Amino acid sequence: MSEILTPAQVGAAGLADWRQLFHALQTRYATGDFATGLALLTEIGRAAEEADHHPDLDLRYGHLNVRLYSHDAGGVTRRDLRLAQRISELAAARGVVAVPQLLSAAEVALDTPDRTRVEPFWRAVLAEPQPHEGEVRDDSGDLPRLWFQASGDEEPRQRFHLDVMVPSDQARARIEAALAAGGVLVDDEMAPTFTVLADPDGNRVCVCTMEGRDG
Repeated sequence: MSEILTPAQVGAAGLADWRQLFHALQTRYATGDFATGLALLTEIGRAAEEADHHPDLDLRYGHLNVRLYSHDAGGVTRRDLRLAQRISELAAARGVVAVPQLLSAAEVALDTPDRTRVEPFWRAVLAEPQPHEGEVRDDSGDLPRLWFQASGDEEPRQRFHLDVMVPSDQARARIEAALAAGGVLVDDEMAPTFTVLADPDGNRVCVCTMEGRDG
């Protein structure tokens, strides 16, 4: 099994097209039309076969989403960095531009005083095929991650909130837009790792980045 890289190590690789969101490298290529996206997807497929390392590809009419991580390790490794660089070269050769500023990934966080009491239920109902410590994760990417946050047991208390992981260079813009739209800043003590906001009704969201995380 390859070594999982820290977010700082991933950032030091200088992959301009890519951002780490949670456990994976991600990018979006603005293809403009389906045929261009399909051609790029086909080239990425060939490169993946040559490398014997395969990304998750999501082709839409005007863009192609690419997600890379080492499934056997459960995170980003140097294999992912190498393939990400190759994919960037293929996109550049076609004149296709990356738009990583449009990326985000949502995680649902459940506040609980005892994770071990509720975690088996959520693993069962979401049919998680491969358990991950402290979270329920659909590695296919079809469902958002479910993370368990330790909390007190006094009522009333919030039970669910969203964690929205965004590229580090986009966090401030997202936060300012949310505040301009009527949101309230609840807590920025841990920024830029996460900033807690609330909507006008008091429902909370954490705007998160990979900065300040060890893994």
